Amino acid sequence: MIVVETSEIVAHSLFITHSPRLYRDKLWLHNSGTGEFGAVEIDSGRFEPVAFAPGGLLKPRDNKKFSGLPLAERLEEKNARAKCGLQIMNLNIGDIVNWVKFEGVVKEFYDVVALPGARRPMMLGFKTDETRHMLTVGEKKKLN
Repeated sequence: MIVVETSEIVAHSLFITHSPRLYRDKLWLHNSGTGEFGAVEIDSGRFEPVAFAPGGLLKPRDNKKFSGLPLAERLEEKNARAKCGLQIMNLNIGDIVNWVKFEGVVKEFYDVVALPGARRPMMLGFKTDETRHMLTVGEKKKLN
């Protein structure tokens, strides 16, 4: 992992990282190539895994295996299949407390962000026109 503004290397030996977030003085991320979610100690650059996410929460592209990645071995060891979804984890103890599995056309899911001040958060469908009616970016403009 590299800090873009300074080109400083923060951590080495990570595989296909996603969704980095600074929280509690640590850089939390998903190390997808190993299937591990955890945190990088900022001072040492050492990655500490907290939980295993089967398949790294993405499925292999074009029905190919995760060959060459540590994730392939971990899935085999645990007799697990790659899954695409969203997991909710207890960071204090590393337990996955709940999750949503996506099936069908969704094969990869990379990032989620909390929306401050959201009153009624919901998931919108991909096959309907809900997103056109429900999502706005920037100021909502009045149509004439």
